[in-house]
Amino acid sequence: MAAADLGTAEWERSKITNQDLNLLKKLGITTKPKAVCFPSEESYPAPPMGYRVSFVDHLIRGLSTPIHPFLRGLLYVYGLQLHHLTPNSILHISIFITLCEAFLGVSPNWALWKRIFFCRRNGSPNVAYNIGGVVISIRSTADYFDVKLPDSVQGWRKRWLYIREENDGCLEDNIPPFDGAEKILRRRSWDAEATEEERTSTESLMARIHELQNTRGKELSGIQIIVYFLKSRVQPLQARKFPLWKYTGNEDVDRLSVDLEVKDLERLVRKITSLSKKDSIPSSCRVKPYSATHALPKNHPNLVSLPPLPEGGEVEERTVISNDNQEASSFVNEPADSRKSAGSAEKDAASEDTTSAQSPPPADSPKNKRKRGDVEDSGTSKPEEAAPLPQKAAYDPYLASIISSDDDEETPALDVAARTSMSHTLVISEPRVEGEESSPPQQNIGASTPPSSPRAPSPKRARTEIVSEPTLQLSSSSNLLMEDPVIKDLLRIGAQFVGYREYANKAEEKLAEANDRANTLAQQLEQSEKARKKAESMLLMHEQRLIKPRLTLLVSKTEKEASHR
Repeated sequence: MAAADLGTAEWERSKITNQDLNLLKKLGITTKPKAVCFPSEESYPAPPMGYRVSFVDHLIRGLSTPIHPFLRGLLYVYGLQLHHLTPNSILHISIFITLCEAFLGVSPNWALWKRIFFCRRNGSPNVAYNIGGVVISIRSTADYFDVKLPDSVQGWRKRWLYIREENDGCLEDNIPPFDGAEKILRRRSWDAEATEEERTSTESLMARIHELQNTRGKELSGIQIIVYFLKSRVQPLQARKFPLWKYTGNEDVDRLSVDLEVKDLERLVRKITSLSKKDSIPSSCRVKPYSATHALPKNHPNLVSLPPLPEGGEVEERTVISNDNQEASSFVNEPADSRKSAGSAEKDAASEDTTSAQSPPPADSPKNKRKRGDVEDSGTSKPEEAAPLPQKAAYDPYLASIISSDDDEETPALDVAARTSMSHTLVISEPRVEGEESSPPQQNIGASTPPSSPRAPSPKRARTEIVSEPTLQLSSSSNLLMEDPVIKDLLRIGAQFVGYREYANKAEEKLAEANDRANTLAQQLEQSEKARKKAESMLLMHEQRLIKPRLTLLVSKTEKEASHR
């Protein structure tokens, strides 16, 4: 049975505590005006113009805007959005960038990254997550730091907010626009390994990593790297004016805040790692990092290798291998952020990766078509038995927003007909999903649900139609049309337009309210002006009444004095 993508069912109203707000303030993330915008009552993200969706647990692990070009490249090559990455995956990227800049003295290196990391879908054979749906893991063969990450980050999916997109007029620093309906598709780049040329060019970097790990008395650990970037108060995933090997200390222009107190630093390190109160937190690194006071050696090579960006056109590594909703073997649970789980997941998918890289996406043989509940295909079927997977119908956000609602207590079940321009219809039913604190529910869901529109209010009860299997039949010409990049962009822009239209409607309402207030103030000002003039006239009359008798008395007195003379 194919794994069902929870999609928009994972989103719910944001629940950010005062403790979260205090932590963001101490880290200097909310001190800049309008840097962060907090959701109100919406249960589905509708970021204001110029903002993107993020999470508290991403920000405290090194994320900030404008984003680092290396992170932007990863999102593009892997075909992901920020909300697709787990907090542990964000921390992996922060540690890697800090390692490269502060301890290797080079820019974040794409070839080195491919030697150490790979991607896997986060979920189970029955449920595929959208929020945190991709896990970045360490290869079992990589000689890398044993980063002590927690198996599960409690409730992080509920702590979402909006961060202001700051790009300083540079398109290269942009975060991809939020699209909660975008499906996670496994790409060739998820398993991309360094070429022989890249391995040769990065051998010196791998040797240096091995030296940092094993130099007696000067061993460097993953925890020390985390402590260093937290103490430096520089966000590794932010596009900065200077790399960390030029860090100038307390006066550095890229610092977000003053030094954290020791107790706050230790509490934060334990929060984002698996260390307990019994474990000691290193106060400094045993290896002196490169900085303005510890300059790079003369003739130190800076091996520049960034992930391929869209300016050069589509790259081969972005080729979609398959939709992971059809492959149980490609899923790992969230604890795969640990090194042990990453290695086992890599071994389990080795044969699948080899076949997928050389042949079309595996699919069910017509002779052995699976029914609901059958064992998942391992993805290692022979090329001659493979058949192309059916394409899903395009999502129509307008139709998805037409939901009837009349009850405040029930969880929605959607009955939506998603129509394409070719008038094909897909009838979907979604059972009730129960949320839990640590991660989205892992229910046995047999059908996928088209995502609801950002402009649609949270439905309470909807008309349902239970069907045995969702079916969709498209002609070959339809398949080609749906694969057209222009059509995909139009569908994505259309889905975003619905959210922007809601934003525009709200802006118009607020403008009308502002005009009403302005008219009221103008009337009050006019009334105040009339009252002022009336008060001035009355004061003048009162003064005349007081002054006239005095003048008469003074004149009479003067006349008497003159007569006596």
